[in-house]
Amino acid sequence: MRPQLVDGHGRDIGDVRISVTDRCNFRCQYCMPAEGLPWLDRKDILTYEEIARVAGLLASMGVHDVRLTGGEPLARRELWKLVEMLSADGNIHDLSLTTNGYLLERQVEQLVRAGLRRVNVSLDALAPDRFFQLTRRNSLQQVLSSLAAAEKYPELRPIKVNVVALKDFTEDEVVAFAEFARKHPYEVRFIEFMPLDGDRNWSRDRVLPNAEVRRLIHAAYPLKDLGRERHGTSRRWEFADGQGSIGFISPVSEPFCGDCNRIRITAEGELRTCLFSMTETDLREPLRNGASDAELEALIRAAVWEKELKHHVNDEGFVQPLRTMSQIGG
Repeated sequence: MRPQLVDGHGRDIGDVRISVTDRCNFRCQYCMPAEGLPWLDRKDILTYEEIARVAGLLASMGVHDVRLTGGEPLARRELWKLVEMLSADGNIHDLSLTTNGYLLERQVEQLVRAGLRRVNVSLDALAPDRFFQLTRRNSLQQVLSSLAAAEKYPELRPIKVNVVALKDFTEDEVVAFAEFARKHPYEVRFIEFMPLDGDRNWSRDRVLPNAEVRRLIHAAYPLKDLGRERHGTSRRWEFADGQGSIGFISPVSEPFCGDCNRIRITAEGELRTCLFSMTETDLREPLRNGASDAELEALIRAAVWEKELKHHVNDEGFVQPLRTMSQIGG
């Protein structure tokens, strides 16, 4: 084992989100333009072997939690092979996947067999017409079927359902999602809309604060506060009668940057220390030019040392990053 990876503010880095592709089969309004984005060439994307090497190096520095993201990660062929590589690394303690769910049902058995242990499924509406309005795809039933398929595997726990909350849209879905959480072994998590959309139409007026979401749920089903774990993004609540749980991720109204322990690697191998970073560190070229583990380690440590203390979404003069969420890795 190598010394713990730390940033210049004294935070131990323990979590990496690795994007395996920028491609996606949905066109969610908070993420991508309706016409999509130009895709990376295949040669520009890290290979599974390159990803496994970087993840293994990070894990040896104490970054024990790995989440695979995209784009839509299951759009990349035979993702189970990468899961198998990563799950074989004893230094990787938690291996999870964030997906829109469209392709999960047909792949879940292979993924679990390969060693996947947790899954987050994006689901922003339970009414078919509203699902289509937000994702620009008529695919609600496929996502619900995938959740049901994942539920059959007790190895995949907890199953988290991510709901991006948009003002004047999500309010009508809130109580339905609370009932959804009560009926299934899911943690339904409401995520405040962040300025990472492809249309660059974000404004604070479009953010539905989680305090309002919580008020709407509590009026129907009283909640008990379970708090937020250190380094966690979600403040969790359970229903007063003990069924199901709700999470609130509030990066706009209640930032949790102070104990952030996450870094990100984009599909083409750029290391980002914050979702809203304005700079990146290229790992792909050193990987392909024969850099040793020691050289890669030094490069990573130098970049992470400069990790931002906080994002500046709430500051005057905030500048939205050029990359969208799909290009960074959700």
